[in-house]
Amino acid sequence: MTHTPLPTRSLKLVEFTGERVIPGQVNDDLWSEHMARYAYARRYAEGRRVLDAGCGTGYGSAELAQTAIAVTGLDQAPDAIEFARSTYPIPGLHFVVSSCAAMPFPPNAFDLVVAFEVIEHLPHHRAFLQECAHVLTHHGLFIVSSPNKRYYAESRAKTGPNPYHVHEFEAREFAQELAGVFQNVRLVLQNRIESFAFHPASSFWPAEARIDGGGGHAEDAHFLIGLCSFGPLPEPKSFVYVPRAANLLREREQHVQLLEQQLIDTKKWLADTQTERDSLLHLFRKQKEELDDRTHWAHRLNGELEASGQRIVEVQNELDAITSGYEARVNELEAENRAKTEWALATEARLMQELEARGQDLAECVRLLETAEATVEERTLWAQRIEAQREQLERQLGMIRASRWIKLGRRFGLGPLIEPQ
Repeated sequence: MTHTPLPTRSLKLVEFTGERVIPGQVNDDLWSEHMARYAYARRYAEGRRVLDAGCGTGYGSAELAQTAIAVTGLDQAPDAIEFARSTYPIPGLHFVVSSCAAMPFPPNAFDLVVAFEVIEHLPHHRAFLQECAHVLTHHGLFIVSSPNKRYYAESRAKTGPNPYHVHEFEAREFAQELAGVFQNVRLVLQNRIESFAFHPASSFWPAEARIDGGGGHAEDAHFLIGLCSFGPLPEPKSFVYVPRAANLLREREQHVQLLEQQLIDTKKWLADTQTERDSLLHLFRKQKEELDDRTHWAHRLNGELEASGQRIVEVQNELDAITSGYEARVNELEAENRAKTEWALATEARLMQELEARGQDLAECVRLLETAEATVEERTLWAQRIEAQREQLERQLGMIRASRWIKLGRRFGLGPLIEPQ
């Protein structure tokens, strides 16, 4: 029987977060845990059209492609699909980037739909189940898995719930949710078991399995597997997946020897660590004493700081009081200054009015002075004319007095009476 090999080349396309399985980047137990589900589903893939919903990095799709007619791997992470396309170039296998809640396929497109460790990541799991039913043929088979909530709650009690899981199911709830969409539902359990293998050294024969002691209880299972269909379900058969057939007991004994040697090394390391611890403890005590001294000094300094702080508060209060006094005095001076300014402005206005009135009076005086000057000048000219006339008359009178006719007339009492000078 062929199986899907691990990729031999290093492809740095996806980051391992602890939730998505990347070939070559997970431990053997986790890898086998996931591959076991695809090995189980591979028995139903022969000759069928298969959809791997939430295929991740595509290792499971490649496993199903070993027997199926065609396999489509679907995942919403482009980097995971790129990794799958580059790692598994298998005929009949192709990958699609899409959400599981809105698949780009017509009705009745697939005979087998598998969805392993997907449903617990989705906020609307009923819609996801209906989408899977939509693309599944009437006689097709839907295989879905999810971790058992009860077991996970116990195993993750210290680390807390898985941050990538939106809703985890217990067995009864899981079966009821599947029955709400599909007509026929069968619950299968996936558990890790202790077993013994009988096989040839270099090849394998057809294998049979025997499980004693019953199958356990669904409430205690590690993983819950649902087989769902609208038609008859396939004949129920148990399946045992053995990742590697070897002398597990011998490997465990060798592992115990390795652990014993590691224990010896650990004890030696512990002794050396104890010596180093004692040295560090001595150093710690010495540093603690110094720290205590510094603590006392710090307490004393803190007291001084508190006293200084109180004094600062007092000084601040005094400063506030002085500031308040200064502010009050400044307010008074500002009030006085405003009053003086108002008085100065009023006085200035009054003086301006008086000055304007005096200016008008001065202008009137100048006008009167100019008028008086004009009058004086006019009177001066008139007086000068009168004086000229007087002098002329004086000359004429003098001439008259000196005239012999006047003298003769005066002698005879004739003519005008002109008094001599």
